[in-house]
Amino acid sequence: MPTTDEKRAFADRLKLALRRVPEKPDGPTELARFFNLRYQGEPVSTQTVDKWLKGRTIPKHDKLETLAKALGVDLHWLHYGPSPKVPATKKKTKAPPPPPPPPEEKYPVSPESIELANKIEALAPHHRYLVQELVAQFYGEVEED
Repeated sequence: MPTTDEKRAFADRLKLALRRVPEKPDGPTELARFFNLRYQGEPVSTQTVDKWLKGRTIPKHDKLETLAKALGVDLHWLHYGPSPKVPATKKKTKAPPPPPPPPEEKYPVSPESIELANKIEALAPHHRYLVQELVAQFYGEVEED
């Protein structure tokens, strides 16, 4: 049975994933409609979705699968957060982007860079994962231009 902290962490990940989808369902009613259009089983109520968003419950596996697919996120990440055993950069199935140039060539080390790195390192593992994903997206966009 999930702990209160696990339920809250799930709710945080769900809200984060919702901000990233183009449809951006706002509130439990819109999310219930968004979910029920994609789910093959019994529709969920607005009250059930409200419990997901408030961290009171975590959906069953079949509903989590539908949510993860609809939101374009990894099922494991949505349910549990990033795996503590596998660094987020090694979990990707896509070919990794080419490594950035050595720091001394393009990115001089500055006090601001060190401060930023320290702040990122101090984040909870799932937040570090999100920062890594964001940087990877920016890095990918730079490479495509």
